[in-house]
Amino acid sequence: MTTRTTTSRIAGFYKHPLSERLSLIEGLGVLSDTSIELMRQGGGISTDVADLMSENVIATHGLPLGVALNFRVNGRDVLVPMAVEEPSVVAAASNAARLVRISGGFRGEATAPVMTTQVHFEGVPEVEAAGARVAAHRAEVLDAGNAAIPGMVARGGGCRDLELRVLEHESGTVVVHVYVDVGDAMGANMVDSVAEAVAPVLERVLGGAPGLRILSNLPLRRMVTVQADVSAEALGGDAAADGIVRASRFAELDVFRAVTHNKGIMNGIDAVAVALGQDWRSIEAGAHGFAALSGTYAPLATWKRTDTGVRGTLTMPLAVGTVGGSTRVHGGVRAAFELVGVGGAGELGLVMASAGLASNLAALRALAGEGIQRGHMRLHERKRFASSSVTAPALPERARGR
Repeated sequence: MTTRTTTSRIAGFYKHPLSERLSLIEGLGVLSDTSIELMRQGGGISTDVADLMSENVIATHGLPLGVALNFRVNGRDVLVPMAVEEPSVVAAASNAARLVRISGGFRGEATAPVMTTQVHFEGVPEVEAAGARVAAHRAEVLDAGNAAIPGMVARGGGCRDLELRVLEHESGTVVVHVYVDVGDAMGANMVDSVAEAVAPVLERVLGGAPGLRILSNLPLRRMVTVQADVSAEALGGDAAADGIVRASRFAELDVFRAVTHNKGIMNGIDAVAVALGQDWRSIEAGAHGFAALSGTYAPLATWKRTDTGVRGTLTMPLAVGTVGGSTRVHGGVRAAFELVGVGGAGELGLVMASAGLASNLAALRALAGEGIQRGHMRLHERKRFASSSVTAPALPERARGR
């Protein structure tokens, strides 16, 4: 974890007007003068920058940038940026993080940042022996992959392993997975380059006709796991704790519920991903692919009863980066990285997963208690009033994550 010291606990933060909220963050000393000025101007990008980032650009499209408070991850307070149009996401995550904070905060670990790239072949002869043929040429294949990414190899990353899977015996269809340590990058472009580079070597070794050469968005060697404990007292009593466990068990038993359960997790993860310029489409695909890996779609997070309350555990693949992509060209993304203050891709994955588990806790607590609509629709009222001249109503304390 990075050694930066700050606090994520700012009581009554939402009660301040927008300009004062930004001043409070400025006072923490985590943002540069450039980022503060950018945020005061709205935090967006110019159309000139947008034109360099995408195609057929005609304008820019903004989202609210909020900060989720109260997060402590592996013993460090973290300010969590969230770009999302749904007000209850930021409020709910902040409130759940406050409850987790009482018991010490979120804790977790991330595996090495190893991405998976695939090289696909059809018509491979003697397919039963194909795996042995590839294994015999392992060093040659990995050397060819490393030659395509010398910069990453120089930084300590590079190709680590490979394996062959037979997809269909009759047609001789196989796929070779090459596993690449991409450091603090998300790594998509690098592993695509690796796939292109190793394909000719594999074709010579395997025979058959090469097909697709591209990364997989199911990086099973790039995983994060986070846990959180919450006391029954903090939740409002044993009945509330039991209700959260029952709601979690419902998701384990019913695929229809599991999909919505996981959507609630992704509410938090996606909001952080967008704020930090991550490929949220890739993250979504990997999450749902992992949820269905057993053949039955399952919840990414579960909550169990403990002697003192409940414990939640979230495990999922999470390919994120702190270098490359939008981090260099989008000023708002650079400012959001200053805000969160992570030391690398693994730490970023833990923060994002913690935001997902917090969002899940908030949803289950609401569902098992007063129901999802009561606080949720109060927050929606603010958006309705944005298009009228009527003053927006005050929000309930519980909803705002005080």
